Amino acid sequence: MTGVLHRRGLMFVLSSPSGAGKTTMSRRLLVDDPDIVMSVSATTRPPRAGEIEGRDYRFVDDAGFDALIAGNALLEWAKVFGHRYGTPRGPVEDTLHAGKDVLFDIDWQGTQQLQQTDAASDLVRVFILPPTMVELERRLRGRGTDSDTVVAERMRRAATEISHWGEYNYILINDDPDRCLGEIRAILKAERLRRKRQLGLANFVRDMLS
Repeated sequence: MTGVLHRRGLMFVLSSPSGAGKTTMSRRLLVDDPDIVMSVSATTRPPRAGEIEGRDYRFVDDAGFDALIAGNALLEWAKVFGHRYGTPRGPVEDTLHAGKDVLFDIDWQGTQQLQQTDAASDLVRVFILPPTMVELERRLRGRGTDSDTVVAERMRRAATEISHWGEYNYILINDDPDRCLGEIRAILKAERLRRKRQLGLANFVRDMLS
């Protein structure tokens, strides 16, 4: 059957507080799975060392971001730590129509906005929790890149993000990264097999029975 049918792609959201593991999980998933690609966000944040335009982000100024909003060219956008981030509509829709999945590393605000678009039926929402808040703070401090003030702000924001756990389809606890990644893969595999994503299934069954 899989050789006959075509599949519509899905929008696969991974959300978590900073430090809970969504970026690591995203990178590992992209390496292992050729049928999923990362959504490249537009942002008003300046590039960091090593970041490449079009691969990591689409870097735009405030006027350019305003134009994207005005032209309905973003599926969602949010302001995070003083900068705006948004998902360009065109590349996502093209990828879904081609039968590939799009991975989103976004927060609850962006996820809510995706849920309110006409593409909501393509959306699968996964939230990754840390095992404890103490462990989350340990991971943040272990990076060695943030000041005490920034860590405190990230912890405050983490509490807000975790309070939205009930808005997601799946909740995972990242106390074992390998197991957590295995659970993410299992969710993705099951969602790809859902009836509504198997294009031409009704015709296939009708022809089988005729």
